[in-house]
Amino acid sequence: MSETVTMPRPQRAGRVSAGLLYSLRVAVSAQAAALLVAASFAGQAVESDSMIETHVMAGMVVHLVALVQIVLAVLVWRPGRGAGWPALASVALFVVGAAQHFTWLWLGAHLPNGVLLFGLTSAVLIWAWSPAAARRR
Repeated sequence: MSETVTMPRPQRAGRVSAGLLYSLRVAVSAQAAALLVAASFAGQAVESDSMIETHVMAGMVVHLVALVQIVLAVLVWRPGRGAGWPALASVALFVVGAAQHFTWLWLGAHLPNGVLLFGLTSAVLIWAWSPAAARRR
């Protein structure tokens, strides 16, 4: 008798879970919105000292949303088998956000950190809403 040997078929790439991806999209969109609000309060804080506390509170919201975004980005990456760089970018957002709290007196560091926050958030936001986000690795 002859034995037939079959080669295993390569697994299709598939798609990342729609629920996970949608949750990440909502979190990244909330991050972008909170960052815009914090930046607008920063501009007003330059004009009026009473807005400084509001800017700080908006920054805390940005920081809390970053925590949620990290969890969701890791879930999309590891069990969802999606891209891994958004999880790393989300951790970087959290670290830069923490640096914002410590550099608020030094505008030479605070403003570039804010620009970095906008850049990282924009990159993850664009990726999250692109069709590439749904593809598995």
